[in-house]
Amino acid sequence: MAEHKTSNLGLNRTQSAAARRDVPVAGAQAGGAWGSDAVAEVLRALGLPYVCLNPGSSFRGLHDSLVNHLGNRDPQILLCLHEEHAVAIAHGWAKVTERPLGVIVHANVGLMHATMAIYDAWCDRVPVVVLGATGPVDTTKRRPWIDWIHTARDQGALVRQFTKWDDQPASIPAAQEALLRAAQIATTAPRGPVYVCLDAALQETKLEALPRLPDVGRFRPPQPAQPAPELVDQAADWLCAARNPVILMGRVSRGEGAWQERLRLAETLGATVLTDLKVGAAFPTDHPLHGAAPGIFLSAGAATELKAADVVLSLDWVDLAGTLKQAWGTEEVGAKVIQVSVDQHVHNGWSMDHQGLAPMDLYLLCEPEAAVPLLLQAVLARDPRPQPKAVKPSAAAAAAADGRITVALLAGVLQQAVAGEPVSLIRLPNAWSGELWHFRHPLDYLGYDGGAGLGSGPGMAVGAALALKGSGRVPIAIMGDGDYLMGLTALWTAASARVPLLVVVANNNSFFNDELHQERVAKVRGRPVENRWIGQRIADPDPDLALLARGQGLEGIGPVEKPEALAAALAEAVAMVKQGKPCVVDVRVAPGYPPAMASAITRSQGQN
Repeated sequence: MAEHKTSNLGLNRTQSAAARRDVPVAGAQAGGAWGSDAVAEVLRALGLPYVCLNPGSSFRGLHDSLVNHLGNRDPQILLCLHEEHAVAIAHGWAKVTERPLGVIVHANVGLMHATMAIYDAWCDRVPVVVLGATGPVDTTKRRPWIDWIHTARDQGALVRQFTKWDDQPASIPAAQEALLRAAQIATTAPRGPVYVCLDAALQETKLEALPRLPDVGRFRPPQPAQPAPELVDQAADWLCAARNPVILMGRVSRGEGAWQERLRLAETLGATVLTDLKVGAAFPTDHPLHGAAPGIFLSAGAATELKAADVVLSLDWVDLAGTLKQAWGTEEVGAKVIQVSVDQHVHNGWSMDHQGLAPMDLYLLCEPEAAVPLLLQAVLARDPRPQPKAVKPSAAAAAAADGRITVALLAGVLQQAVAGEPVSLIRLPNAWSGELWHFRHPLDYLGYDGGAGLGSGPGMAVGAALALKGSGRVPIAIMGDGDYLMGLTALWTAASARVPLLVVVANNNSFFNDELHQERVAKVRGRPVENRWIGQRIADPDPDLALLARGQGLEGIGPVEKPEALAAALAEAVAMVKQGKPCVVDVRVAPGYPPAMASAITRSQGQN
């Protein structure tokens, strides 16, 4: 793989960026080597700094090689308490660095645990190199009982529909090649998780000497594909002739250079820009050209801006078809649509996470980072005359009418607590409204998890915070209590590895999103909406979220129930994170969505 360059990603990391490492006792090395030593050597050559794992006997050979052959360095083991957390940590790391970590899961049972997180990484199009183990495949070498229930004929079938590639190599040279191919495929756009299953007996095979290590530099991913010049010219002609061009900025790079090019393209065209909370920050949200606050679904204002467009440029927008439908409804889309994406290379029919088929008048089959500089150059050559647009005001933060803490108030007080500090928002709760916090840098906000499944937030927060360690940024994850409780043991890894991180739990004591679903069903059926809370409320008893954090070695504050106590609690938590500590703050918030957000959700459901 190509060496990862952090400078263009805005990561000026200090030497304190590494996680705390357990140092093995040095011992005499007996003659010869082992199959797993050869596998470990390739992992080091690939430049994977960490491998996240929950221990398992099926890869005990590889575990020994990482510790006693490589010295628990390059890669270093990050111990996790669940396989789903291991993959989620790698996912969070990739959202910051755009590079993979290694993950090792135990046999078929560990892979089953990991499946949700692998699906999240697949939907989010992030690279993760997952290693598994099985066997021994040779039934005559299996231990009684346990090896039989931890072996599968085709283990990769468990995740084949939501990984880019999988393999189960049958020799050491084949295993080395499989890892090289896996890393190459994972980091080729559209990026995604890969899976390599290692036979336990193969790992524990005695070798006379290690085989020659392949030259990893000869197995890098390809350079990004470039769009055809005639397509770039046609797109530039349409954009420059448009009276009201709109740019939908979706899955794009975390790089500062790419951010500036997108900004300049929009400014040169005078194009309205819309962004999406499902993915990371793509454009400054307080810029005059930013048309409406970002959200999971289009707000009424965003839909109006989009429907007014005569040319739409989609930069790998998530669910382009659904978004156009939210603006035009059942009408024919009344704008020329230019799509820039390579996502169709991984579309399959298992989950159809690629969404509906969008109408497109011009299709540039490349990444946005390849297209934007060429479009900018072509547009500048045509000397467009953009019209200035007015700045839109931000929403004010206030407490609920009954004096409870709202998510908006939480956002405002938290911004005061970190005033002047660069922040990375790793995670936001469902009740978050896009106008609550402006993004001015590609690392200001990292997006959601791709698969929209609860429990991924804590693990992804740990991985992202590890990637940000030493960068000077304050890593903050704001998540719901359901997400926190499902994945909270992932936070133990942050405490163990000494990763500073602030987790703010916007705690409404409920799986509130599903309360609203129950309310809608009750209304349709003419039944009491007052019963929507049954089977949803996380209360009686209330879990002590701060105590659960302290029990794992983190700092824990709360519950914070009154608006007047919020500022002091968040200031204390931010100070702890600056001292290098991970901290959880339990903030009791009033349930509910802001009116504009609730309207957007209702409008989107009306399209289904």
